[in-house]
Amino acid sequence: MDTSNSPPLTSETTPLVPARASKKPKTPLPKLQIGILMTLQLVEPLASMSIFPYINQLIRELGITGGDDAAVGYYAGIIESLFFVAQALTVLRWSRLSDRIGRKPVLLVGLSGTCISMLCFGLSTTFWGLVISRCMCGILNGNVSVMKTMVGELTDSTNMAQGFALIPIMWCIGGFIGPLIGGTFARPQDNWPRLFAHPFWSKYPYFLPCAVSACGLVLGFFVLLFFLEETLSTKRRPKLTATLGISNGANSGNRESLSQTSNMPVRSLLTPTIVIPIANYALLALLDIALMALLPLFFSTPTYLGGLGFTPSHIGLWMAMFAMADGIFQALFFAKIVNWIGPKRLFCVSVSCFTPVMLMFPIMSWLVHTSGMVDHAIAFVLISQLALTIIWDMAYGTVFMFITASAPTKNVLGAVNGLGQTSASMARVIGPAFATSLFAFSKEHNILNGNAVYVVLIMLAGVLRWLGSRLPDEIQDRDE
Repeated sequence: MDTSNSPPLTSETTPLVPARASKKPKTPLPKLQIGILMTLQLVEPLASMSIFPYINQLIRELGITGGDDAAVGYYAGIIESLFFVAQALTVLRWSRLSDRIGRKPVLLVGLSGTCISMLCFGLSTTFWGLVISRCMCGILNGNVSVMKTMVGELTDSTNMAQGFALIPIMWCIGGFIGPLIGGTFARPQDNWPRLFAHPFWSKYPYFLPCAVSACGLVLGFFVLLFFLEETLSTKRRPKLTATLGISNGANSGNRESLSQTSNMPVRSLLTPTIVIPIANYALLALLDIALMALLPLFFSTPTYLGGLGFTPSHIGLWMAMFAMADGIFQALFFAKIVNWIGPKRLFCVSVSCFTPVMLMFPIMSWLVHTSGMVDHAIAFVLISQLALTIIWDMAYGTVFMFITASAPTKNVLGAVNGLGQTSASMARVIGPAFATSLFAFSKEHNILNGNAVYVVLIMLAGVLRWLGSRLPDEIQDRDE
């Protein structure tokens, strides 16, 4: 830990968290509640990712492009990004609402909205039907932010790393199974003609994968309704507050004061303590979504333009292997590494990996144009890039911890997470178009030998590394 700029410790500057040598014992995770949250975390990417295998074919079959296959990607990009646009406009409102009425009601509305929007998507036969259903999904869904808030409320500084390590794991699993659902159940009348002979399946050939995803959301809805406990302190059941040793009088006083803090204006939350972690999250999300957009684009670009010329099956296999390796690594090692070197140092190490990840793109382009053991060399570089990307992904778990710890009270934790998710959603709207357009512009005009996109992203990674150095040295417990 770098303490060269820290002030001398006095009675007024004693840190809220004990020194590493005298750390308090680790609190066990509430397994049932965390397990329910992770189940909900899993069903959402299952639904959102299931459309990717067939969205391009759906657009062609609906005749949206008028037979121009070159325009399919344009319309697909619009539909895929509309969710993030709608979410960016509404997620803060849902998060603020969860600070007032509780986390469970907002999660229930979010699951219901996602379920209805998926069914509408499967029944859409026009471009505007697809647009409305995706916008509905984003508008009615503030669950990502609220679930992070609940993980923060169920954990403390001793087990927070374990809790937040599970979130990217669920997204990795969902990112693997979701496209599998979409690819397997699309056009069932072609794959199982006897079972799906009814004309309905010919009219709506992509309804079945949407219905399968919706069934998972319905299951999640009832699990949440009957088994998940409310974590907002002002909405907990009396027996839960009693277990915390809070008297009725003290509890009512706390409820009154906390309800006042939950109505704080958003502007009052824009302090450096909160803004710095959120700025890190937004720039991290921008660079990460840019990387995720560049990977398949680079893999599919013909070799004469500096890409690898992979087939769609090779791209899918490589992306699936990355998701599996990433999920396994996060599950086994993230919490241990955080406990070993600390969240701030891990964040800085993780974001520093972005530069070599970018440099490997032009290295692979150069290898494609050389002779000798090219295939073996490219495979080695690809595996190295995968390993560095896995380390890069650990930055998400750590930045979630810093955002959670930055909230001055738990009753504004939803608002703080909402601000973070709004910033990240805006970044994810901009990121893919920014990265892919810059990639095309670099190749078309041969700027820096076609590598200008990587230089620009490396410069942004340098800004993120500087922002990471401004994070607090330790995760603090509000209750202390």
